[in-house]
Amino acid sequence: MRPTVNDIAREAGVSLATVDRVMNARPGVRETTVLRVNEAIRRLGYVRDVAAANLARGRNYRMAFVIPDGAGQFLASLRETVAASAAAGAASRTAIETLTFPAEDPHALVRALGDLPKQGFDGAAIMAPETPHVRDAIRALHEKGLKVVALVSDLPNTERDHFVGIDNFAAGRTAGVLLGRFLGPRPAPVMVLATSMQLRESIERRLGFDEVMRRDFPHLTPLQTLEGHDDPDTIARAIGEMLKNEPAVRGVYSLGAGNRALTRTLGRMGRLDNMTVVAHELTAHNRDAVASGAFDAVITQNVGHVVRSALRVLRAHTDGMPIDAAQEQIRIEVVIRENLPAR
Repeated sequence: MRPTVNDIAREAGVSLATVDRVMNARPGVRETTVLRVNEAIRRLGYVRDVAAANLARGRNYRMAFVIPDGAGQFLASLRETVAASAAAGAASRTAIETLTFPAEDPHALVRALGDLPKQGFDGAAIMAPETPHVRDAIRALHEKGLKVVALVSDLPNTERDHFVGIDNFAAGRTAGVLLGRFLGPRPAPVMVLATSMQLRESIERRLGFDEVMRRDFPHLTPLQTLEGHDDPDTIARAIGEMLKNEPAVRGVYSLGAGNRALTRTLGRMGRLDNMTVVAHELTAHNRDAVASGAFDAVITQNVGHVVRSALRVLRAHTDGMPIDAAQEQIRIEVVIRENLPAR
């Protein structure tokens, strides 16, 4: 049988009320008594049912997902998944809200983060570039007791509590292996396209990609990163200029958004059929591109798992409970035409 609070009280020689005060960190208990109760908990192997305790005292959570308002399909999918989780949040007594900010306006992001404590949030999952302003804003959230999870793109130099997303260094290395093997032994330049190199995910993917290129495929030359900022005209212009200056390009690593503009531009230039492309995230467009052979592979992550994991991690940190690392690991998945999942 699992030990109960009655067993703890008997083992420690105290009342049930004292056990309750110790377990809920309420004042009025001597330090020696706190130590005795905690030692009894340890000896008995008691594991608290936090969900039941929260239900008994009517504990509710309020969590924010702070996500850029960009038009890319991955961001849209992320926002839609959060909205679906919000609709189902009542079962876990969790109110979930999506807050968006202009992707190119860090000051708007900082203002949104600064408003979270006043709105009664317990925690926030944030997808944002790691700027000094964001670091200061997250520090301020921590000082006011909010828990913070970095979402998809890590914020390792901030005081965030956890990162939920794939290992982006490993994702970049995976892209390097795929492109290197697809392109074969003939020397060629490789074009690299990103949304913005201010995003940590872009930096890490590029570093992982370059590591594999240098080590295993030195005959391939990754070119400087083109930043499209999810603007179709900017992407088209940058790709056009790059291919004009580097006509021998045979491969493209698209490590962010902007893939609709990429395929449209390559098609208009007559370069789509003879280009090897590896991209990220199984959006509707990328799925069609893989199915048609325009893209050779897509490196992706399960967006539903990302959102559910962020919520579990935020609740665990709010309750001071441990995290199941295996359950919260987001796997890197590689999709090609031959294993394309059904819609």
